[in-house]
Amino acid sequence: MNGRDLVRSWWSVGRAGAARGLRTVRAAWRRRGADATGPGPRGPVRARVPGTVREVEPGPGGGVIRFARSELRILVAVNGAVFWGWDGAGPEPSYALAGACPEPDPRAALEPDTDGGWRVVAERVTVAVSRHGALEVLTPGGVTLRRLLPPRWWEAEDGPARWMQRSEVPADARFFGPAGRAEGLRLRDGAYRLGNGVAGRAAEGAGSAAPVAMPVQLVVADAGTHLLFVDNPWDGTVTLREGAEGAGSGHDRAGTCELRMEGGPVRGWAMVGTPARILLTWASLTGAPVLPPAWAFGHHHVREGTGGEDEVRRVVAGHQERRLPLDAVHLGDGHLDGRRAFTVDLDRFPKLPMLADELRREGIRLVSVVPPAVRAEDRRGEAVFPDLTGARERYAGQATQGFAGVWHTLGSSSAPVGREAHHVDALCLARSAYEGLRSEVPSDERPLVLSRSGWAGLQRYGGVWCGEGAAGWSGLRASLAQVLGLGLCGVPFSGPDVVGGGRDGSSELYVRRMQLAAFLPLLRTVAAGPVGGGPWEYGAVVLGHARVALGERRRLLPYFVTLAHLARRTGAPMVRPLWWPAPEERALRDCEDAFLLGDALLVAPVLEPGAVRREVRLPRGRWYDTATGRAYEGPAKVLVDAPLERIPVFARAGAVVPVRGEDGGTELEVWAPAPGRTGGGLVVPDDGDGGDGPEAERYSVTRSGPRVVVRRETENGAEEPSRPVRVRGLGGSGGQM
Repeated sequence: MNGRDLVRSWWSVGRAGAARGLRTVRAAWRRRGADATGPGPRGPVRARVPGTVREVEPGPGGGVIRFARSELRILVAVNGAVFWGWDGAGPEPSYALAGACPEPDPRAALEPDTDGGWRVVAERVTVAVSRHGALEVLTPGGVTLRRLLPPRWWEAEDGPARWMQRSEVPADARFFGPAGRAEGLRLRDGAYRLGNGVAGRAAEGAGSAAPVAMPVQLVVADAGTHLLFVDNPWDGTVTLREGAEGAGSGHDRAGTCELRMEGGPVRGWAMVGTPARILLTWASLTGAPVLPPAWAFGHHHVREGTGGEDEVRRVVAGHQERRLPLDAVHLGDGHLDGRRAFTVDLDRFPKLPMLADELRREGIRLVSVVPPAVRAEDRRGEAVFPDLTGARERYAGQATQGFAGVWHTLGSSSAPVGREAHHVDALCLARSAYEGLRSEVPSDERPLVLSRSGWAGLQRYGGVWCGEGAAGWSGLRASLAQVLGLGLCGVPFSGPDVVGGGRDGSSELYVRRMQLAAFLPLLRTVAAGPVGGGPWEYGAVVLGHARVALGERRRLLPYFVTLAHLARRTGAPMVRPLWWPAPEERALRDCEDAFLLGDALLVAPVLEPGAVRREVRLPRGRWYDTATGRAYEGPAKVLVDAPLERIPVFARAGAVVPVRGEDGGTELEVWAPAPGRTGGGLVVPDDGDGGDGPEAERYSVTRSGPRVVVRRETENGAEEPSRPVRVRGLGGSGGQM
């Protein structure tokens, strides 16, 4: 079942249409979506476990192990990913996969193990299955990273079987994910719902749903890092409990994970390795992130309300007059005719294509909202989910109106698609949007698709706008957690909305939100003032700080574009937790108030009111405070200034950061290596919208005394850089606090 089949099956929801709509969708889903079906009823049996091994059927990359009451399929793919599926569940079909299942590893074979069990040994991972159905994922050296106990099914007389499965991880392990959680990047003890929630404010509380809730866990332990993905779009709950290390050998308490699903297949994937290796494998399985257009990394402003074309021009002029960079204007549902999707109110926007062309000549794009529901014209008081038959053609029509992209307000819980399709409707809609826009925009341009909700594989079509999040300072911290979590689940392009509120005394919070967003992949501001203009509505102080934050974002645009290209090629998130390059460093696993922007920068946002200084944990190596140039040696905790006009940002010694020069061209900002050390970096130039961009430029940095040499590495050897180079950090004195 593809996106077109799904949106065709949507139905009006009201006093008379809901039941019929659900029946329609369920029938379509079961007819076309075998990946959403689970084990069927088995007579009077109310609960069951697999039993003991009866026979084994080896196959490429693994095989099938049959137990007394069930069977387990194991496959180790050539990319190192491990598939497991019970009761005949295979890896295909699946909405998560980018295409066909990866080929099996020809060197991996199912062979007998001790105590009547079986195992598959591959280059990057070993999988062991006990005679009762417990499955262990081990490092190549034989250290257990996860032990999945045999699943248990509860079967109704009529309907799908519910199931649960417990697993254990090392005592020192920490859980990260699922994507989009507001509670924090690291998930503490508690129950977390896997169902996608209402597309409004970020979910609060461990038992609540989140707009994006992919069943993906990244688990970091001393023994190694692994990712677990449960490929099941049904609703469910995961209950986590971190382990505890005892005083001596044999006294550790393992961490536990208990997964309970309302139905659907018992299947999933596991990946082992460094975080970079895991995300590369994940991208090869679920699809490389789509490359947003270069302008998408600029400043987006959301224009709500019922104003027309002149109102849009006024907002744009307001930014230009106050020297505030602006790259895109997002129109809310106020520009639609009767708030119906894919329409335009011609009274207020009579010449929309001309307005779009006018703004494009000034470097500004228009982006249109696609709402999840509208009012029914012929049934007063009822809500209607639009019939999106031929959705690709409707999105193509958006391009002809002059829109360079769309943003969906759809949350999965909003559409009446039943339990089977509950979590993939937004994914299918994103696919329709991307394919429809791509078919109409010029070949030298890339469309922008932003979703509020989604499922594994969403990165193939676009990114996520995270909404304004919870109110207050806790919402600021939650916004960072959401972006980091999405990145670890393969969605590198996301960001929260920066919503104003200066008139109620929260101008400090608005400034801190703007400063954080300036270093996240997606920067969207939403006017909350009475006339919906911009930061100037909250006073001169806020305007000045906003201008600085947006100016720094504009300066770093070449770096953001480079990170986006690298994310497409490697799957690595643009925004990363501090432990990303060194997960073995335990102190970094617990740090959730700072992040890495690529390899070069460490950003420490201010997350508390009234703070003018803050403590920052630095990873190993030399780091420069970009504001003062002072050098610090890590690992260490340092106390640095964080006045209202800026947040602390550090550059890694030896880093090469592409930045925008005063003339608009790209320059290389090079941070001096420590004496006797070297450095380097990659730059992917992309000044336009089209294609996948040119090849990456590789630069090396060496230091000899006070002299720093920067060279571009090519197939013909090293040569002088063709871009201006500015070396920083030579005057910084080392320090540690």
